[in-house]
Amino acid sequence: MKDILKKIVDSKYKEIAERKQRVSVDELLQMEGFNRPVISLAKRFETKVSTGIIAEFKRKSPSKGIINDRSSVADVVSAYEKFGAAAVSVLTDEEYFGGSAADFAIARQQLNIPLLRKEFIVDEYQVVETKAMGADLILLIAACLSPADVKQLSKKAAALGLEILLELHDEDEIGHICDEITHVGINNRNLNSFSVNIDRSIDMAHALPAGKFRIAESGINSADQVDLFRRKGFDGFLIGENFMKEADPGLAFQLFTKNIKKPA
Repeated sequence: MKDILKKIVDSKYKEIAERKQRVSVDELLQMEGFNRPVISLAKRFETKVSTGIIAEFKRKSPSKGIINDRSSVADVVSAYEKFGAAAVSVLTDEEYFGGSAADFAIARQQLNIPLLRKEFIVDEYQVVETKAMGADLILLIAACLSPADVKQLSKKAAALGLEILLELHDEDEIGHICDEITHVGINNRNLNSFSVNIDRSIDMAHALPAGKFRIAESGINSADQVDLFRRKGFDGFLIGENFMKEADPGLAFQLFTKNIKKPA
């Protein structure tokens, strides 16, 4: 996976260079989405108005191949919101995950809850681009960034009003957390073997600093697991494949949420 991650990041730099030629930062600043008020996921967690689930629209992945290339973005994300998602995540990487800016734009038109741009962010241009797309949250992945990179990108994102989800994979990455980070996600997937162990999030949770919203990511496939993570102090749960692998992801989400206990 780390080899795949390197390939993704290398291709991302080439992609960014091409996009900079097509659309300048000044043009991004003029886009309608750039001045759109941000919807805070932190406030939704604080007020416990939802299931806590960040429900993801995901077409494919490097490890699983095609997951769902049939479902409509509009239909799926609308169902996610209707049945209590705290936020929605939409992938915009095309080469490896089958996502697009067009998918994100469709989701933005449908939603009145926070929208996370799921992307490999390695350059400040992408931060401005993310805000211009109308995102509320931006993802930073510690495995492909240095602590200094995270600090720089986080400061830029925070200055634009975006909330930041920093994704960690192991305790060596705890040092990437900085003041600007609002949400810390722990990915239960091993980067080397692709194996998933939901205890990964629980085992790492004790090392996270206070004052950050905690999100468990990957491998969550039951309401009981959500309840377990909540008891262990987690605020959010990023779930995508469990819904997207079904013929009707929105219905799968609805049925899943019926069994989740309401937060206290």
